[in-house]
Amino acid sequence: MYTPVLKRLLAGLFLLATVNTYAQKVITITSPDTRIKCRLTADNKGLYYRIYYKGILIADTSRLNISFQEGGAFNHKLVITPARPERLIEDYELITGKASKVHSDCNRVIIPVAEQTGAKRKLKIEVCIFNDGFAYRYVIPKQTQWTANVNITDEANTFNLTRNPEVTALLRENYTTSHEGIYTKTTLDQLKADTLMDLPALFEFPKGIYVAITEAALHDYAGMYLIKHNGVLESRLSPLPHQTELKVKATLPHNSPWRVMMISDRPGAFIESNILTNLNEPCKIKDLSWLKPGKTTFPWWNGDVVPDTINAPGNNYVTNMYYVDFCAKYGIQYHTVVEYGLHEWYVNDGAGFQPGAHADPSKAVPGLDMQQLCDSAAKRGVGIRVWTHFYALYPKLDETFAQYEKWGIKGLMVDFMDRDDQEMVNMQEEILQKAAQHKLHIQFHGAYKPTGTSRTWPNEFTREGTLNYENDKWSKWVTPDADINIPFTRMLAGSTDYHLGGFRAAPPEQFKIHYTRPFVMGTRCHMLAMYVVLENNLGMVCDDPKAYIGQPGFEFIQQVPVTWDETRVLDAKPGEWLAIARRKGKDWYIGAITNHTSRTIHKELDFLPDGHYTAEIYSDAPASDPNLNHLVKQVKQVTRLTVMDMLLASGGGQVIHLYPKPL
Repeated sequence: MYTPVLKRLLAGLFLLATVNTYAQKVITITSPDTRIKCRLTADNKGLYYRIYYKGILIADTSRLNISFQEGGAFNHKLVITPARPERLIEDYELITGKASKVHSDCNRVIIPVAEQTGAKRKLKIEVCIFNDGFAYRYVIPKQTQWTANVNITDEANTFNLTRNPEVTALLRENYTTSHEGIYTKTTLDQLKADTLMDLPALFEFPKGIYVAITEAALHDYAGMYLIKHNGVLESRLSPLPHQTELKVKATLPHNSPWRVMMISDRPGAFIESNILTNLNEPCKIKDLSWLKPGKTTFPWWNGDVVPDTINAPGNNYVTNMYYVDFCAKYGIQYHTVVEYGLHEWYVNDGAGFQPGAHADPSKAVPGLDMQQLCDSAAKRGVGIRVWTHFYALYPKLDETFAQYEKWGIKGLMVDFMDRDDQEMVNMQEEILQKAAQHKLHIQFHGAYKPTGTSRTWPNEFTREGTLNYENDKWSKWVTPDADINIPFTRMLAGSTDYHLGGFRAAPPEQFKIHYTRPFVMGTRCHMLAMYVVLENNLGMVCDDPKAYIGQPGFEFIQQVPVTWDETRVLDAKPGEWLAIARRKGKDWYIGAITNHTSRTIHKELDFLPDGHYTAEIYSDAPASDPNLNHLVKQVKQVTRLTVMDMLLASGGGQVIHLYPKPL
């Protein structure tokens, strides 16, 4: 873990000798509040650990398995040597995310481990336990037993979960994936064997204990998945391209990412947690003044709708200025230039948005003067962003970013990567590094999960890796039942990109697939609530301007922030409902969503400071009103003692904007 300001204190750690063939040590480390306990040791099969929560065993004998092309598996009569315990406390700030100020507190131990036979290789196991989770990683130092370069063939770490928990996970056919799909919910014993499981994955134990497994600080390494193999969860690494054996090519010293288990008896604790950013390096961008998260148009979703009277619609100045003027009038920070008529805004001789031999995202198509557009938008206080295909952008990265900075472009979506092998991980980090040099923010689409690296590179505003409303243009997959799984799985990893803002809600029996002006499922209040429910530092406003102007609820989209000072989960049941409160300054925003079941959530506003607040409440229309776009807006005076009755229709939601009442 990387901590610029660090207090090192004696932690509640014990090093106990046990009697076995190799006279090993058992190392026990607990969380600061002592609820989570890890016991790590070795036997004749290698390293293993056990995890307890409130005295309940939740992970029985679980193996730490890392294998190398040079010498095979690291399990040759291992000896653990004494390790110095320490407590790490750090306070830091985030530019983007669920909280602006973070307090990190964990107990850590770095455990040297050595082989007694064979090459007698050495590595260290670094373990950190927070009050909301357990994490470990492999630290591989330089040593005479190995050459400077090593090749990792896999990590088959096991997570031997007890008590047959219920699993909510996204299953994948292979490692080439956009990470989009419908989540599977089943018990661990019924989970399909030897099938890739994307991360994060959620596990619900009897008696209300929850575990989520993911990874943090994915850097110069391969992405991790889970499979159920021989009845036990094991990790698998994404292979380097064009072969299956090698997963990571490393130059020593080298560290693996953190393997993370979030643990709590309250599922909302995972949504509030900053454990992933805690495990990442501090920010590497010195000047942050240009970083301005905000909301953006994305006209591709609505089909590039323009007024009938507009002059020469297309990839041109007048079409884009229609959206820029909308942004300027209604306080939308960015307009995204994507395409028109299924052709990109930039020069490309490929088809179907795929780059051809002469694709060049540094050159606009004839008829689109990008300098003129950026200058005109800037005068109106609107930033211009663009969409690019990864495989068109990356070969021309330097000249393209230099041109974007010259034009005055503020950021871009990079799309269609669909990989998380070590090569792709490194290319994405290179994009972030070079984008920061040219004052560009990045939105990764068709990309793997976040791993907390936005702390290091906060110019990464958001990334996709989830089935979302773009699919409404060609399918009926994205329902309120699908939405409710995302906050308890994918969103646990970080900012979650969705094509938000569809203002044409339809019930399932009336939903029709439209490529232009798509329908969405769920109520309008459900859509509004997604702006609060999702952690997303670049909220999309995807529908066409006429869909919003004069429509109830649009004023909430104009007001709602995209970054937060504080996050509180008020009530939650994975797969069923979620009510979440987020603070920006002195204002609070509450978003609540449900699945297909209507329900009422009763909740005190006890998270508010003392004083009187005005509550602007947007609720689903009564059941007697069949139009899902209708809503009821009320204004009430409340205090922290007020009990709110949040009435959610089937597929519905509610949003509340709370702000201090002037004296």
